[in-house]
Amino acid sequence: MADIHEIVILGGGPAGLTAGLYAARARMDVILFEKAMPGGQILVTDRIENFPGFPEGVSGPDLAEWMTKQAAHFGLKTVMAEAKSIEPKKKQSGYFLVKLEDGSQIKTLSLIAATGAGWNRLGIPGEVELIGRGVSYCATCDGPLFRSKEVVVVGGGDTALEDGLFLAKFASKVTIVHRRDRLRATKILQERAEANPKIEMCLDSVATGIAGNSRVEAIKVKNLKTGVAKDIRCDGVFIFIGITPSSDIFKPIVKTDDKGYIIADDDMKTSCEGIFVCGDVRKKALRQVVTATGDGATAAVSAQNYVERLKGIEYK
Repeated sequence: MADIHEIVILGGGPAGLTAGLYAARARMDVILFEKAMPGGQILVTDRIENFPGFPEGVSGPDLAEWMTKQAAHFGLKTVMAEAKSIEPKKKQSGYFLVKLEDGSQIKTLSLIAATGAGWNRLGIPGEVELIGRGVSYCATCDGPLFRSKEVVVVGGGDTALEDGLFLAKFASKVTIVHRRDRLRATKILQERAEANPKIEMCLDSVATGIAGNSRVEAIKVKNLKTGVAKDIRCDGVFIFIGITPSSDIFKPIVKTDDKGYIIADDDMKTSCEGIFVCGDVRKKALRQVVTATGDGATAAVSAQNYVERLKGIEYK
Protein backbone atom coordinates (compact mmCIF):
# COMPACT_ATOMS: atom_id res chain seq x y z
CA MET A 1 0.00 0.00 0.00
CA ALA A 2 3.03 2.27 -0.27
CA ASP A 3 1.60 4.05 -3.30
CA ILE A 4 -1.82 4.59 -1.75
CA HIS A 5 -2.36 7.89 0.04
CA GLU A 6 -4.37 7.98 3.25
CA ILE A 7 -6.21 11.22 2.47
CA VAL A 8 -6.59 13.17 -0.77
CA ILE A 9 -8.17 16.63 -0.66
CA LEU A 10 -9.67 18.13 -3.80
CA GLY A 11 -9.80 21.92 -3.57
CA GLY A 12 -7.54 24.48 -1.92
CA GLY A 13 -9.85 27.12 -0.52
CA PRO A 14 -10.15 27.84 3.22
CA ALA A 15 -11.96 24.52 3.79
CA GLY A 16 -9.42 22.42 1.91
CA LEU A 17 -6.43 24.21 3.41
CA THR A 18 -7.80 23.76 6.93
CA ALA A 19 -8.48 20.08 6.29
CA GLY A 20 -4.92 19.79 4.99
CA LEU A 21 -3.52 21.56 8.05
CA TYR A 22 -5.33 19.24 10.46
CA ALA A 23 -4.46 16.10 8.51
CA ALA A 24 -0.79 17.11 8.20
CA ARG A 25 -0.54 17.89 11.91
CA ALA A 26 -1.97 14.43 12.59
CA ARG A 27 0.90 13.09 10.47
CA MET A 28 -1.43 11.54 7.95
CA ASP A 29 -0.22 10.81 4.42
CA VAL A 30 -2.21 13.66 2.84
CA ILE A 31 -2.00 15.47 -0.48
CA LEU A 32 -4.11 18.40 -1.73
CA PHE A 33 -4.93 19.07 -5.38
CA GLU A 34 -5.93 22.58 -6.48
CA LYS A 35 -6.54 23.53 -10.10
CA ALA A 36 -5.65 27.23 -9.61
CA MET A 37 -4.03 29.20 -6.81
CA PRO A 38 -4.73 28.01 -3.23
CA GLY A 39 -7.16 30.31 -1.44
CA GLY A 40 -10.39 29.88 -3.35
CA GLN A 41 -12.85 32.77 -3.42
CA ILE A 42 -11.08 34.73 -0.68
CA LEU A 43 -8.37 35.46 -3.24
CA VAL A 44 -10.81 37.91 -4.84
CA THR A 45 -12.20 39.33 -1.59
CA ASP A 46 -10.92 42.78 -0.75
CA ARG A 47 -11.56 42.65 2.98
CA ILE A 48 -12.90 40.03 5.37
CA GLU A 49 -14.32 41.59 8.53
CA ASN A 50 -16.03 38.62 10.17
CA PHE A 51 -13.17 36.16 10.55
CA PRO A 52 -12.16 36.00 14.24
CA GLY A 53 -8.85 37.48 15.32
CA PHE A 54 -8.68 40.50 13.03
CA PRO A 55 -10.24 43.56 14.75
CA GLU A 56 -9.96 45.71 11.61
CA GLY A 57 -10.51 42.93 9.11
CA VAL A 58 -8.03 41.15 6.89
CA SER A 59 -7.28 41.17 3.17
CA GLY A 60 -8.57 38.04 1.43
CA PRO A 61 -5.31 37.41 -0.46
CA ASP A 62 -3.30 37.89 2.75
CA LEU A 63 -5.44 35.38 4.64
CA ALA A 64 -5.14 32.90 1.77
CA GLU A 65 -1.35 33.27 1.77
CA TRP A 66 -1.09 32.76 5.53
CA MET A 67 -3.37 29.72 5.46
CA THR A 68 -1.33 28.19 2.64
CA LYS A 69 1.99 28.82 4.41
CA GLN A 70 0.69 27.48 7.70
CA ALA A 71 -0.53 24.23 6.14
CA ALA A 72 2.76 23.82 4.24
CA HIS A 73 4.74 24.47 7.44
CA PHE A 74 3.14 21.41 9.01
CA GLY A 75 3.85 19.26 5.98
CA LEU A 76 0.87 19.54 3.64
CA LYS A 77 1.86 18.78 0.07
CA THR A 78 -0.10 20.82 -2.49
CA VAL A 79 -0.13 19.97 -6.21
CA MET A 80 -1.45 22.32 -8.90
CA ALA A 81 -3.64 19.97 -10.90
CA GLU A 82 -7.31 19.41 -11.63
CA ALA A 83 -9.10 16.16 -10.90
CA LYS A 84 -11.26 15.02 -13.82
CA SER A 85 -12.95 11.91 -12.43
CA ILE A 86 -13.17 9.58 -9.45
CA GLU A 87 -13.59 5.82 -9.49
CA PRO A 88 -15.31 4.46 -6.38
CA LYS A 89 -13.68 1.88 -4.18
CA LYS A 90 -13.73 -1.73 -5.27
CA LYS A 91 -13.66 -4.56 -2.76
CA GLN A 92 -10.55 -6.08 -4.27
CA SER A 93 -8.56 -2.81 -4.30
CA GLY A 94 -9.85 -0.93 -1.26
CA TYR A 95 -8.99 2.51 -2.64
CA PHE A 96 -10.50 5.39 -4.61
CA LEU A 97 -8.86 6.18 -7.94
CA VAL A 98 -8.61 9.88 -8.80
CA LYS A 99 -7.77 10.67 -12.42
CA LEU A 100 -6.07 14.01 -13.08
CA GLU A 101 -6.21 16.22 -16.16
CA ASP A 102 -2.70 15.14 -17.26
CA GLY A 103 -3.77 11.49 -17.33
CA SER A 104 -2.05 10.47 -14.11
CA GLN A 105 -3.90 8.53 -11.44
CA ILE A 106 -3.84 8.87 -7.66
CA LYS A 107 -4.88 6.14 -5.24
CA THR A 108 -6.30 7.05 -1.84
CA LEU A 109 -8.08 5.41 1.06
CA SER A 110 -10.26 8.49 1.66
CA LEU A 111 -11.32 11.67 -0.12
CA ILE A 112 -12.25 15.13 1.10
CA ALA A 113 -14.36 17.19 -1.29
CA ALA A 114 -13.46 20.87 -0.89
CA THR A 115 -14.10 21.94 -4.47
CA GLY A 116 -16.12 25.03 -3.55
CA ALA A 117 -18.50 26.82 -5.87
CA GLY A 118 -18.44 29.23 -8.83
CA TRP A 119 -20.23 32.47 -9.65
CA ASN A 120 -23.58 32.28 -11.44
CA ARG A 121 -24.14 34.11 -14.71
CA LEU A 122 -27.18 36.16 -15.68
CA GLY A 123 -27.56 34.49 -19.05
CA ILE A 124 -28.48 37.72 -20.85
CA PRO A 125 -27.35 39.04 -24.26
CA GLY A 126 -23.93 40.64 -24.20
CA GLU A 127 -22.79 39.05 -20.93
CA VAL A 128 -20.49 36.37 -22.28
CA GLU A 129 -19.40 38.44 -25.28
CA LEU A 130 -18.17 41.27 -23.04
CA ILE A 131 -16.47 39.27 -20.27
CA GLY A 132 -13.10 40.90 -19.73
CA ARG A 133 -14.26 43.96 -21.65
CA GLY A 134 -16.31 45.50 -18.89
CA VAL A 135 -18.21 42.47 -17.59
CA SER A 136 -16.63 41.06 -14.43
CA TYR A 137 -17.37 38.73 -11.52
CA CYS A 138 -14.49 40.02 -9.40
CA ALA A 139 -14.42 43.57 -8.04
CA THR A 140 -11.05 43.22 -6.37
CA CYS A 141 -9.52 41.95 -9.60
CA ASP A 142 -10.93 44.62 -11.90
CA GLY A 143 -12.13 47.48 -9.69
CA PRO A 144 -9.00 49.63 -10.09
CA LEU A 145 -9.55 49.57 -13.86
CA PHE A 146 -12.71 51.65 -13.42
CA ARG A 147 -11.25 54.65 -11.65
CA SER A 148 -13.48 57.70 -12.18
CA LYS A 149 -15.88 55.64 -14.30
CA GLU A 150 -19.48 54.54 -13.79
CA VAL A 151 -20.25 50.91 -12.98
CA VAL A 152 -23.28 48.74 -12.24
CA VAL A 153 -23.45 45.93 -9.69
CA VAL A 154 -26.13 43.27 -10.18
CA GLY A 155 -27.22 41.55 -6.96
CA GLY A 156 -28.50 42.33 -3.50
CA GLY A 157 -26.61 40.03 -1.12
CA ASP A 158 -23.54 40.52 1.04
CA THR A 159 -21.10 40.01 -1.82
CA ALA A 160 -22.89 42.52 -4.05
CA LEU A 161 -22.80 45.24 -1.39
CA GLU A 162 -19.29 44.46 -0.16
CA ASP A 163 -17.99 44.69 -3.70
CA GLY A 164 -20.17 47.71 -4.45
CA LEU A 165 -18.57 49.52 -1.52
CA PHE A 166 -15.14 48.47 -2.73
CA LEU A 167 -15.89 49.70 -6.25
CA ALA A 168 -17.01 53.06 -4.84
CA LYS A 169 -13.38 53.64 -3.85
CA PHE A 170 -12.52 53.89 -7.54
CA ALA A 171 -15.66 54.53 -9.58
CA SER A 172 -17.39 57.89 -9.86
CA LYS A 173 -20.77 56.16 -9.51
CA VAL A 174 -21.99 52.68 -8.55
CA THR A 175 -25.56 51.62 -9.35
CA ILE A 176 -26.84 48.51 -7.61
CA VAL A 177 -29.53 46.64 -9.55
CA HIS A 178 -31.63 44.19 -7.55
CA ARG A 179 -34.81 42.33 -8.49
CA ARG A 180 -36.52 42.74 -5.11
CA ASP A 181 -37.85 45.86 -3.36
CA ARG A 182 -35.29 45.44 -0.58
CA LEU A 183 -31.78 44.12 -0.30
CA ARG A 184 -30.84 40.77 1.24
CA ALA A 185 -27.43 41.85 2.53
CA THR A 186 -26.48 42.24 6.21
CA LYS A 187 -27.91 45.44 7.71
CA ILE A 188 -24.51 47.00 8.42
CA LEU A 189 -23.61 46.66 4.74
CA GLN A 190 -26.94 48.21 3.72
CA GLU A 191 -26.29 51.12 6.05
CA ARG A 192 -22.84 51.69 4.60
CA ALA A 193 -24.15 51.56 1.05
CA GLU A 194 -27.02 53.95 1.79
CA ALA A 195 -24.59 56.39 3.41
CA ASN A 196 -22.20 56.35 0.47
CA PRO A 197 -22.92 59.27 -1.89
CA LYS A 198 -21.46 57.38 -4.85
CA ILE A 199 -23.91 54.48 -4.56
CA GLU A 200 -27.40 54.56 -6.09
CA MET A 201 -30.05 51.85 -5.83
CA CYS A 202 -32.15 50.51 -8.70
CA LEU A 203 -34.58 48.14 -6.99
CA ASP A 204 -37.46 46.01 -8.34
CA SER A 205 -35.42 45.70 -11.52
CA VAL A 206 -33.74 42.98 -13.56
CA ALA A 207 -30.96 43.18 -16.11
CA THR A 208 -32.11 42.14 -19.58
CA GLY A 209 -29.00 42.81 -21.66
CA ILE A 210 -25.56 44.38 -21.77
CA ALA A 211 -24.79 46.71 -24.65
CA GLY A 212 -21.47 47.59 -26.21
CA ASN A 213 -19.29 46.92 -29.22
CA SER A 214 -15.70 46.44 -28.12
CA ARG A 215 -16.48 47.33 -24.49
CA VAL A 216 -19.46 47.70 -22.13
CA GLU A 217 -21.40 50.88 -22.84
CA ALA A 218 -24.68 50.30 -20.98
CA ILE A 219 -26.82 47.76 -19.20
CA LYS A 220 -30.48 47.27 -20.09
CA VAL A 221 -32.83 46.95 -17.11
CA LYS A 222 -36.57 46.46 -16.68
CA ASN A 223 -38.64 47.49 -13.68
CA LEU A 224 -40.70 44.48 -12.60
CA LYS A 225 -43.51 46.58 -11.11
CA THR A 226 -43.98 49.18 -13.83
CA GLY A 227 -42.67 47.24 -16.81
CA VAL A 228 -40.61 50.28 -17.83
CA ALA A 229 -37.33 49.44 -19.54
CA LYS A 230 -34.30 51.71 -19.64
CA ASP A 231 -30.60 51.76 -20.34
CA ILE A 232 -28.12 52.68 -17.62
CA ARG A 233 -24.96 54.07 -19.14
CA CYS A 234 -21.90 52.48 -17.58
CA ASP A 235 -18.35 51.36 -18.27
CA GLY A 236 -18.50 48.16 -16.29
CA VAL A 237 -20.98 45.55 -15.05
CA PHE A 238 -20.16 43.44 -12.00
CA ILE A 239 -22.37 40.39 -11.47
CA PHE A 240 -22.92 38.85 -8.03
CA ILE A 241 -26.07 36.69 -8.10
CA GLY A 242 -25.02 33.63 -6.18
CA ILE A 243 -22.94 30.54 -6.74
CA THR A 244 -23.18 27.02 -8.13
CA PRO A 245 -21.42 24.15 -6.34
CA SER A 246 -18.48 22.56 -8.13
CA SER A 247 -19.58 19.01 -7.42
CA ASP A 248 -19.80 17.40 -10.85
CA ILE A 249 -17.07 14.78 -10.35
CA PHE A 250 -18.63 13.69 -7.06
CA LYS A 251 -22.24 13.47 -8.26
CA PRO A 252 -21.96 9.90 -9.61
CA ILE A 253 -20.92 8.55 -6.20
CA VAL A 254 -22.41 10.77 -3.46
CA LYS A 255 -25.86 12.18 -2.77
CA THR A 256 -26.49 15.84 -3.63
CA ASP A 257 -29.52 18.09 -3.32
CA ASP A 258 -31.40 19.49 -6.32
CA LYS A 259 -28.89 22.34 -6.64
CA GLY A 260 -25.87 20.05 -6.63
CA TYR A 261 -24.65 20.66 -3.08
CA ILE A 262 -23.18 17.54 -1.46
CA ILE A 263 -25.24 16.22 1.45
CA ALA A 264 -23.36 15.27 4.62
CA ASP A 265 -23.93 14.75 8.33
CA ASP A 266 -22.39 16.77 11.17
CA ASP A 267 -19.16 14.77 10.86
CA MET A 268 -18.89 15.75 7.16
CA LYS A 269 -19.58 12.15 6.12
CA THR A 270 -21.27 11.82 2.73
CA SER A 271 -23.45 8.96 1.48
CA CYS A 272 -20.31 7.21 0.20
CA GLU A 273 -18.16 5.63 2.89
CA GLY A 274 -14.69 7.17 2.83
CA ILE A 275 -15.71 10.45 1.19
CA PHE A 276 -16.07 13.57 3.30
CA VAL A 277 -17.01 17.13 2.34
CA CYS A 278 -16.32 20.65 3.58
CA GLY A 279 -16.82 24.26 2.55
CA ASP A 280 -19.07 25.87 -0.04
CA VAL A 281 -19.73 22.65 -1.97
CA ARG A 282 -21.52 21.21 1.09
CA LYS A 283 -25.26 21.63 1.65
CA LYS A 284 -25.60 23.96 4.66
CA ALA A 285 -27.23 27.18 5.83
CA LEU A 286 -24.23 29.52 5.94
CA ARG A 287 -21.30 29.78 3.54
CA GLN A 288 -18.58 31.91 5.11
CA VAL A 289 -14.83 31.54 5.61
CA VAL A 290 -15.34 30.74 9.28
CA THR A 291 -17.82 27.92 8.54
CA ALA A 292 -15.57 26.58 5.78
CA THR A 293 -12.62 26.28 8.15
CA GLY A 294 -14.78 24.56 10.76
CA ASP A 295 -15.99 22.10 8.12
CA GLY A 296 -12.41 21.47 7.03
CA ALA A 297 -11.22 20.63 10.53
CA THR A 298 -14.12 18.24 11.09
CA ALA A 299 -13.68 16.57 7.69
CA ALA A 300 -9.98 15.96 8.36
CA VAL A 301 -10.59 14.39 11.76
CA SER A 302 -13.40 12.23 10.36
CA ALA A 303 -11.17 11.10 7.48
CA GLN A 304 -8.34 10.34 9.92
CA ASN A 305 -10.64 8.24 12.11
CA TYR A 306 -11.95 6.42 9.05
CA VAL A 307 -8.48 5.55 7.75
CA GLU A 308 -7.22 4.46 11.16
CA ARG A 309 -10.31 2.29 11.54
CA LEU A 310 -9.54 0.65 8.18
CA LYS A 311 -6.01 -0.07 9.38
CA GLY A 312 -7.16 -1.33 12.76
CA ILE A 313 -5.31 1.39 14.68
CA GLU A 314 -8.19 3.70 15.61
CA TYR A 315 -7.84 5.19 19.08
CA LYS A 316 -10.93 4.22 21.09
